Amino acid sequence: MALPARVRADACPGVFATHDAADGALARVRLPGGRLSASQARVLASCAEELGDGSLHLTSRGNIQLRGLSRTGELVPRLSSAGLLPAPPHERVRNYLASPLSGLTGGLVDVRETVAELDRAVCARPELAGLPGRFLFALDDGRGDVSGEDADVCWRALDSSTGAVLLAGRDTGERVPFDGAVGALVRKALWFTEVRGSAWRVRELDLPGGSRLPASPGVPVGPFTRDDGRAGVCGAPVLGQLAAADLRALGEIVVTPWRSVVVPLGVHAPGLVTDPDAPGLGVSACIGRPGCAKSRADVRADARAVMRRTPAGVRMHFSGCERRCGRPHEAHIDMLAGTEEYQKGTP
Repeated sequence: MALPARVRADACPGVFATHDAADGALARVRLPGGRLSASQARVLASCAEELGDGSLHLTSRGNIQLRGLSRTGELVPRLSSAGLLPAPPHERVRNYLASPLSGLTGGLVDVRETVAELDRAVCARPELAGLPGRFLFALDDGRGDVSGEDADVCWRALDSSTGAVLLAGRDTGERVPFDGAVGALVRKALWFTEVRGSAWRVRELDLPGGSRLPASPGVPVGPFTRDDGRAGVCGAPVLGQLAAADLRALGEIVVTPWRSVVVPLGVHAPGLVTDPDAPGLGVSACIGRPGCAKSRADVRADARAVMRRTPAGVRMHFSGCERRCGRPHEAHIDMLAGTEEYQKGTP
């Protein structure tokens, strides 16, 4: 059944249209497939240090947010020079998930270049600039990681040559070859612009329900061996917040939709937790006070206090209000400020 129509405007932030938070302006920088080159990482780190709060905040869509910005006018030229704003009219709709380990280890196909192709195809269609800022594309290389994130439109490899088209995480039954994945996703996005009405997401439409394909967990924290024999590592910054100096030291990275970071080469990961058994690894939180005026508590301070006694396998999210920003898709303990469970503060 369709969800009630949206009655307020889509105010999803970007770089050209920032959000005024309690701690200053907030800009969301889209990273297709979560990929960030070493040179782009240096530019983002400098922006965080010189214009913002000194940190990079990871999002559940593999993007990065800059907070506490005081001179937003300087942000656009810096990010443009780094190639992070290739299509200004489409800036807010460049939301693409891709299997973070694709082309490094595992998977049925390598979707890295396909993400870039999809980005070019979306930005070439003026109609798609009108998509809501929350609309989400996904390319799953067959391992079932990002297809479980309920993207609006997703292509998931079933073998080395063919994949399934999913809408809102459900299989449509449509099968498309790998070289037709981009065309299929663009067609579905165009269809959504024609039928959406006031809907922001495909799941808000009254569509027949399809089955869900088996999903797999996200990239596990810890070192991994690439298919070419070289070493890489996945690590998680505490509460998804990475210091600018650490980002600069990491160089080339892939930001995952689970607020972790894949370092494709090497195992040196400053600012990242790389021990899969580290206490509190499954604890997350919204920004809380003082960054958000709607929050009823400094949820990050409270989350940090609980992390020390929370086993790694426990998934818990702290929210300052009923919006529950940044909550994970998977099952988790809901710690909402102002409730009895939150006051107890126990895993």
